[in-house]
Amino acid sequence: MNATPEKPAAARKAVMKKATAKKAVAKKSTPAAEQAPAKKTAAKKTAKTAAGKAPAKKAPARKPESRVAMVRRARRINRELAELYPYAHPELDFTNPFELLVATVLSAQTTDLRVNQTTPHLFAVCPTPEDMAAMPPEKLEELIRPTGFFRAKTKSLLGLSAALRDRFGGEVPGRLEDLVTLPGVGRKTANVVLGNAFGVPGITVDTHFGRLARRFGWTTAEDAEKVEADVAAIFPKSEWTMLSHRVVFHGRRVCHSRKPACGACAIAPLCPAYGEGETDPEKAKKLLKYELGGRPGQRLKPPADYPGRPAPPMAPPVAAS
Repeated sequence: MNATPEKPAAARKAVMKKATAKKAVAKKSTPAAEQAPAKKTAAKKTAKTAAGKAPAKKAPARKPESRVAMVRRARRINRELAELYPYAHPELDFTNPFELLVATVLSAQTTDLRVNQTTPHLFAVCPTPEDMAAMPPEKLEELIRPTGFFRAKTKSLLGLSAALRDRFGGEVPGRLEDLVTLPGVGRKTANVVLGNAFGVPGITVDTHFGRLARRFGWTTAEDAEKVEADVAAIFPKSEWTMLSHRVVFHGRRVCHSRKPACGACAIAPLCPAYGEGETDPEKAKKLLKYELGGRPGQRLKPPADYPGRPAPPMAPPVAAS
């Protein structure tokens, strides 16, 4: 049987070249997903976070808010706070303008509770400006020592008492222009006295009010007078005093400085700062303070409609053994 004759070398080369060309065409027409499945798998793995979850999508940027929209939202917040705190009130115990003026001066750098626990004995000893102005400094220092900074506060109390005696006939004036001339009395103290002892509308910008006004987007200012002016331009004058109480109530009970209880906040849907604090409802509920947290308030003699418990009087000093 005869063997098949071998193809010439040139023919063999042509056949190999043709086969190589076919492979190249086939590779080129293959979909990218089929060519490199390993690369796709690697890409998927890269997209995973260290915790094994896909990275969270970025929250869409908040649209700029017009002035009109901000004012509407601000006034709605005020209405919601009014429903939440229908019993909002000044948290200093007082029975007349002089007591409120003194208590407000003492409240600097301390709690209203500490002031309320201190003033009953103070006012029993010196109930009038004349009595306080005649008090020896060292005696007054001892009476107000629990409120802290007692030397500076003593100087202010003696100065304002003497001014009331000498310039205002022993009466607290009912005008802001007069009040701010008294030693130790600024706009905040004057507005507290005017709004709560004389019924003159005023915005009280303390640390709580300033913090919430910025979180609510009502102002970006840090200066108290600028905050007051910005907020006053948003709300009608008739709302100023009660707005101050409601915002301060909310700041002390819910919207804390370090850890706001966002998950237990009734106005969370209206707040641009939602999420700065605890958003889990159960955890947030544990952060609530005073009557909302089932604990006593700050006043020893709260208003009749206050739903919480009165604060306890100051414990007597422990006798040395």
